[in-house]
Amino acid sequence: MIINRVTMSDIDDILPLFSQYMFFYGVELPKNQYIEYLTARLREQEAFIFAAYDEASNPVGFVLNYQSFSTVELGKILVLNDLFVDPDARNQGVANRLIQCSIELARGLNAVRVDLGTAKVNFPAQSVYEKIGFVKDTRFFSYSLSINDHQAVC
Repeated sequence: MIINRVTMSDIDDILPLFSQYMFFYGVELPKNQYIEYLTARLREQEAFIFAAYDEASNPVGFVLNYQSFSTVELGKILVLNDLFVDPDARNQGVANRLIQCSIELARGLNAVRVDLGTAKVNFPAQSVYEKIGFVKDTRFFSYSLSINDHQAVC
């Protein structure tokens, strides 16, 4: 298995995997929207993406990371936002290798930690994360607000 950092010219490689990932989370949009989104993130240097390829150079997985910050820890945080491995390539260490790339990226950025989230029902992913050493947060709750559903007051 080979893992490479994704550039704009590699987006087509991961597009089928990205589509499967979005489908898993119940999102189905035209592929051109995925291309535009990923291209913009790379162009603006807002995302770090790694792709795993099998021996035949077929893409079998990807991980997409964003950089954030922690005021309390006075440091950078790497957010492992998206991870997907083709079902036929699972249980072969692909996810583990991609996660290790995220951890090494975080070290290279001098980040204080790597954060991630996953669906409550995604038990296989939770197992992988916990085996690597990720710990479920018991200190903070996570909240989200959909901007489309919220009226502006300022």
